[in-house]
Amino acid sequence: MRREAFFDNAKFVLIFLVVFGHLIQPFTDAKGIDVLYHFIYLFHMPAFILLSGFFAKGIGKVGYIWQMFRKLIIPYLLFQLLYSGYYYLIGDPGWETTWYEPHWALWFLLSLFCWHVLLILFKQVPPIISITTALVIGLGIGYINDVGHAFSLSRTFVFFPFFVLGYWLSKQHLLQLTQPVFKWSSLIIVSTVIVLLSISPTQSIDWLLGSFSYQEMGQPIWGGVIRFGVYLLALLLTCCILAWIPRKTYNWTARGKQTLYVYLLHGVFIQFFREAGWFKIDNLVDVMGLVLLALLIVLLLSSKMICVPFQPLIEGKVTQIKQWHYERRRKKRIYLH
Repeated sequence: MRREAFFDNAKFVLIFLVVFGHLIQPFTDAKGIDVLYHFIYLFHMPAFILLSGFFAKGIGKVGYIWQMFRKLIIPYLLFQLLYSGYYYLIGDPGWETTWYEPHWALWFLLSLFCWHVLLILFKQVPPIISITTALVIGLGIGYINDVGHAFSLSRTFVFFPFFVLGYWLSKQHLLQLTQPVFKWSSLIIVSTVIVLLSISPTQSIDWLLGSFSYQEMGQPIWGGVIRFGVYLLALLLTCCILAWIPRKTYNWTARGKQTLYVYLLHGVFIQFFREAGWFKIDNLVDVMGLVLLALLIVLLLSSKMICVPFQPLIEGKVTQIKQWHYERRRKKRIYLH
């Protein structure tokens, strides 16, 4: 599959929203920040997961699951250990946890591996059956109280419909969203959602995290209906955001290939800032400062300065180190001549 700038641009924008969302989380006591936080969490992970499913087209090839295990489970175990030590050093009380209770953002690695495994079965049936079955499971899992944070099981089943949908979507389906009619319609939809979030009573963010049963969220009967509404809203906003993703190549487009590095490493900054209590939000200037900080974190963690030395740890490969050595030797030869 020829790489389209649209997808790398989308991944860059979404990983920025992940980092920015985590930065503003401690300040959600303020109504404006809470609205922004809920808005971002309505779609940023569903959109990321949908794109992950789109890029799972290679499922079924020889060695594919082992490749996913090496790419996802081994880094999960390594970073589970590393973050435990790091949290202990900075005084975070949540440092002590079992290996099957994912630290913070590491749940995504466990779930992503499980989605690839589940897809082996789900791709065997027609798209409508595959997507509908995943949707029924995602809605139904909330009625089982014992399925929660352990092994990221709840999130795995709750977000699986987006992964399956992404798998069945074609490149043409996604690129079609960038047409003007979808762009201008999206402005109306996004504005409406923001207004509704602003005037409605504050709702629990738990509905957007996918980690809790309906019983725990106080809706043991109507939880499935509420989650279905969340699904529809998340999909609608995902389409709205993708509609505005540019298709051109920019100097930051290539950074979208390195989102795994940003995702795994940005917790070092986020948790340190939370423990240190360095920041506060009193006005719009403070918000823009955190926007800039989030962008700087993304640019740093997607740079060669980080990706080259961390590739063996995160990807289990040394291709970027070899490429770096090759470029150094080539530049040296050019300089000598």
